[in-house]
Amino acid sequence: MSNRLHPLPELVSFLETLPEPHILCDRSYRILAANAAYRANCGRPDDLIGRKCFEVSHHYPVPCDQAGESCPLAHSLKSGQRERVVHLHHTSTGESYENIELSPIRDSTGEIAYFIEKLEPLPVSRGLAGAQGLIGRAPAFRAMLELVARVAPSEATVLLQGESGTGKELVAQAIHDASRRREGPFVAVDCSGLTETLFESELFGHERGAFTGASIRKTGLVEAASGGTLFLDEMGDIPLSMQVKLLRLLETGTYRRVGSTELMRADIRLISATHRPLKSLVEKGQFRQDLYYRINAFPICLPPLRQRQDDIPLLAAALLERVAPDRKLRIAADTLACLRTHTYPGNIRELRNILERASLLCDGDTVQRRHLPEELQYPEDHPQALALPGSMLTTSPVPGRSPDQPEPDDVDLAAALRSHRGSRKALAAKLGLSERTLYRRLKNL
Repeated sequence: MSNRLHPLPELVSFLETLPEPHILCDRSYRILAANAAYRANCGRPDDLIGRKCFEVSHHYPVPCDQAGESCPLAHSLKSGQRERVVHLHHTSTGESYENIELSPIRDSTGEIAYFIEKLEPLPVSRGLAGAQGLIGRAPAFRAMLELVARVAPSEATVLLQGESGTGKELVAQAIHDASRRREGPFVAVDCSGLTETLFESELFGHERGAFTGASIRKTGLVEAASGGTLFLDEMGDIPLSMQVKLLRLLETGTYRRVGSTELMRADIRLISATHRPLKSLVEKGQFRQDLYYRINAFPICLPPLRQRQDDIPLLAAALLERVAPDRKLRIAADTLACLRTHTYPGNIRELRNILERASLLCDGDTVQRRHLPEELQYPEDHPQALALPGSMLTTSPVPGRSPDQPEPDDVDLAAALRSHRGSRKALAAKLGLSERTLYRRLKNL
């Protein structure tokens, strides 16, 4: 392979036998060969040879690492080994996340001469808004997605950690869908609020007559998830006494129904999730240390929405389709700007609720700023982005205006509004009105 401009024809021919998309490129990112699967995947049947891989896959004018992404070719040149990353690529069907596996090929002197790049689409996610699946392109989202792609094909126990509303069950479903157990069941269990007796019965099942009210034998969720994935949400809420039995299940793969002596074998993969700091609970004696290390084999942290502001337009468009599937609603530019500035303590769940409310208030085909909650319309009056409902805003008189002083009429209010350059809160104080009264007067105008 001393002539790097003309790779061995046997190598080029070998690529054509592979069912997955493959390309052969040199150290300068130039594509030297592409098999039929790659040409179909990128939607370019001809115009490929001689082009740079980053131009075709990303439409970038510079290599990935110069555009803020991880470049497997640059990493491989440094490590001399095979490299894997997850990238958002332009494909014949739109933007899609793909697993990239890049292998170096050395010449007779031992120097890296070529690279073979293999692409594997990730069906669990997409870069642009769609119907279902994980949606996003922010760096924090991509880092999480790469961990999902790494762990999904294995049988490793996964612990998803993140704030409430970040989509932990959706990520768990994505891991299941990309695993070898995808044809098996995905069984989700909400552990919060389950008493010790109820939790054991739900998880392991019970025999007839095992306790008062057990009139029939019941199949447990561990048995129902056989051959698939068991997802335990809010793991931090499991009673300590039940943590022992759960640990035994994970350690031995066996369990017993309540009221039975028969030892049953489990065939499950466990994915657990929590918004509580399990390590702190362990230190406080509220969570078993041995169970913590058993379920924490592969932790994945889900980023809050405030760390994914670039994803808000994608998420908003997708969520709007879900909450109003029969309407072709759009989001006005100033409305989208309001959505992007909010901090979302309730994360994606809060964004969904905001859009569902807005869709009900919208009579046309465009969601306007006035359809949003007040804390999004006037963020300067709600510095913590956690405003109280309108009915809870203060209605007490504002200092500077006596009780018998008349309120400004609509003409004076409109004139004051036109000349005012501060916040609504400051305007209310200037006019001697409560914030609640000002909001009501402005709406009437």
